[in-house]
Amino acid sequence: MSALEGAIGRAGQPVGVAIVPVGKSEPLITAGDQTPMVAWSTIKVPLAVASERAGGQSAPQTRAIVESDNSAAESLWASIGSDTDAAAAVTAILREAGDTTTTVPSAQLRAGFTTFGQTTWPLAAAAAFTAHLPCMAGTEHVLALMGQVAGNQQWGVEAMAAPSSTAVKGGWGPGPFSGEVVRQIGLVTHSDGTMTAIAMATQGASLDSGVAAINVVAQQLDTMIRKLPRGRC
Repeated sequence: MSALEGAIGRAGQPVGVAIVPVGKSEPLITAGDQTPMVAWSTIKVPLAVASERAGGQSAPQTRAIVESDNSAAESLWASIGSDTDAAAAVTAILREAGDTTTTVPSAQLRAGFTTFGQTTWPLAAAAAFTAHLPCMAGTEHVLALMGQVAGNQQWGVEAMAAPSSTAVKGGWGPGPFSGEVVRQIGLVTHSDGTMTAIAMATQGASLDSGVAAINVVAQQLDTMIRKLPRGRC
């Protein structure tokens, strides 16, 4: 998609995109920088699903998704069991949802940051997970929360005007050496009820520059929405 590549070129910093129709793992469209980056708060989605399966719906689940609250997400992690138990449970959700490669760590990889947030999550794997999420049992509540995110996540897919509805989870944090990684997974529902899963990531000087870069790409996706691959469960 040359128009998508053009938007990535205008974004002001490297951006990567992966797009998958819901209910499938292919056809996969990728564009831009596909360097695997840590998940940051986007991994709170499979974490929330795992915690709900272990103990039902909870207030921390809402805060972790809607507000991207780290303390709430830590509470969800602890509610599953030991670090080993929690890592295995969230990894199992990824496998169930079509991500065949990503493994959530059970030990803190970077001091001062959440264990789960340090999961390395390639965009293609994140898009495959997101494409299967609506088709899994017991994900309705998490998907509803993704459709109600607070202002700190109302960018990228969430700001697209053409879809009938959107559901997203953003994530951001320092890069491995400098700058800021900004990520998003999102679901677009089209007027006919079909859906498209989108994963985007960028690394640059700041959160603001990352959000701006992802918004440039999302605006292009908005204009070409009829061309996006789409599917049903």
